[in-house]
Order: sequence, then C-alpha cells, then structure tokens
Amino acid sequence: MFEKLKGVEDRFVEIETRMSDPKIVQDRLAYEKYSREHAELSPIVDAYRVFLKTQIDLSESKDLLNEDDEEMRALAREEIMHLEKEALRLTEALKKHLVPKDLSDEKNVIVEVRAGTGGDEAALFAADLFRMYTRYAENMNWKVELMGASSTGVGGFKEVVVMIHGKGAYSRFKFESGTHRVQRVPVTEAQGRIHTSAVTVAVLPEAEEVDIHIDPGDIKVDVYRSTGPGGQSVNTTDSAVRITHLPSGLVVTCQDEKSQIKNRAKAMKVLRARLLDQKIQEENEKRASERKSQVGSGDRSGRIRTYNFPQGRVTDHRIGLTLYKLDQILQGDIDQVIDPLVAHHQAQALQHSESDEHQIQPSA
Repeated sequence: MFEKLKGVEDRFVEIETRMSDPKIVQDRLAYEKYSREHAELSPIVDAYRVFLKTQIDLSESKDLLNEDDEEMRALAREEIMHLEKEALRLTEALKKHLVPKDLSDEKNVIVEVRAGTGGDEAALFAADLFRMYTRYAENMNWKVELMGASSTGVGGFKEVVVMIHGKGAYSRFKFESGTHRVQRVPVTEAQGRIHTSAVTVAVLPEAEEVDIHIDPGDIKVDVYRSTGPGGQSVNTTDSAVRITHLPSGLVVTCQDEKSQIKNRAKAMKVLRARLLDQKIQEENEKRASERKSQVGSGDRSGRIRTYNFPQGRVTDHRIGLTLYKLDQILQGDIDQVIDPLVAHHQAQALQHSESDEHQIQPSA
C-alpha cells in the first residue's frame, strides 16, 4: 500500500510541476485536466504526509525509551500509545482514500426515463419516476433542466430526459440505472387485476469538452419543424434539431425550446454524455473482474428494483433491501434506498482494492 501511496505522491508533485509550465497554463483543456487530477489526489497526499510525520514522531518517541530519566520514559510510553493509535487510524483512512473512485461522481447528471413493457401503464409509471427524481433533486437544492420529452395522452411519458445540475449528482443517481418494475392495478383496469409493467432508466454523467471532444466533421445536423406542444411560434419555424454522430450512429433530437440554437446546445449535451457513457461501458467491459464488485454495473437489461403498490413495498434486488415506504420514496425520499447502495458499493470496492494490487495506479 505504501508503495502505491509513494507513487501517488510522486504523481502529485509531477502535476504541480506541469501546472506551473507556461505552455500548460495557456492550454485551457490541459490545465483543466491537471487541475482535476490535482484536486482528486490532494486529500490522499495530505493524509499520506500526515501519516509519514506521525511515523517520524513515533520513531523519535521510541528513542526516548533509552533515556535514563524514568519520568521521560513514562512520557515517551504515553506518547507512543497515542501515536500508535493515530497511525492505525490514519492507515485505515488511507485505505479508504485508495479505493478506486468514480471520476464522474461530482458531475452533473443526465437521467433518461423510458416506458418499457406495459403500454400506457408503463408510461404512467415513467411519469411517476420522473416526478420522484425531480422532487429528490429539489430536496437536494439541485437544478432540474428538461432536455426532452415525449408524452402520452393519458398523462404519462414514452420518454423524458432531464439534466440535474448539482455537485455530486451523479454519485447519487448512478445507482438508478437499470430496469424498474411496477406492480399495481391500472386505473383503466375494471376488474382490479394487478399488472406488471417496466420502465428503464439510463443515468449519464455530464460530459464536458475536456472529457469528450466531438469533431464537427463527425456530426450531421438536421433542422425541422417541431411537432410537439409549444404554440404556433414553435410549429411555424424550423426550431427542432436532430444530431447524428456518424462514427457511432447515435442520434439525438431536441425540440423543446423555441430557439434552434438552444435545441442544438441541449442535443449536443446529451450526445456528449451518451458518448462518454459508451466510453465508460467499454472500459468497464475490459475490467470484468472489477465490475463484479460494483453495485449497478450499468447493465440496463437487469431488473434492479420493484415497486409493489398493493403492499406499499419497494425492493432493491441488488442488495436484497425491502422497505414498506412506497409513498415516501415516490415523493422523492430516495436516500433511504440510495444510502445502503452507496455503503454496499464502498465496502465491496474496499475489499476488492485490498485484494487487487493493480487497482491503485497513479494516472499516466
């Protein structure tokens, strides 16, 4: 572990040297990249240096045990006991610092909610999840920005995409990625039979230019007349935008704004986020053993949670968590589901880190 920490400190010093290089200072993207890495490594290096200082103090206190003065030796023994406890505490803290971190955790997040199997009932539940997420974001004092929506005539959504602006938003929402199943009696069901429907949720960290660069020559932009709600001014101008990323085949459309420029900017945000997510998924597939240790690895085909309305029950299948607090959770109180997932993920990551010597390597 301490060899790894020394490597992290060496990298930290190297970054500080590079950040003082005038060429790097003038290169905005390069400087942002090094600034982020510097900020990430700083608490690890600070803790490591405190630990080293504690080891020096401990060694000096042990030397005092050779003194002839009994009172001095007694003080040394007392100091040694204190320093050994502190060294143990710092060692445990350093282990946690060395757990591989998701570099996207502090980012804003794009949440895409889509109705799956179940027709209108799935679309209605998609609207329920959308409200749950927006209420949670509001409780966290995060800003919610609608990126696009396709509604149904019964008050549901075929698809709704929102961006949530807030420090650490991705670290909380990333556990929502997957298939959410609902069991309830639809309002259109005359005989009171319980139906099972499904909604898929995709959670993407916001991708900035420093994360994903899109070559203008790699995209095709089409503009057309909006077909959704918005009034005559929308429907009489070519304000809707469709962007196709030619290398990947990804297509993003946006028509919620009356301004073509705003629609294009929103569509580019979603495209960049999807490309970053695609990149993350590819990297995760290369680290299959690591991926097994993670809660919510990103496999959106897997059922992650069931909402049972007759029993007022919510079950998260990844950790076997069952809560009879359906109403509270749908009102946006989802910390009681997310917190156990975060704790489980951190415990698994720490265990995995201790058994895998290749997990913690300073960035190149």
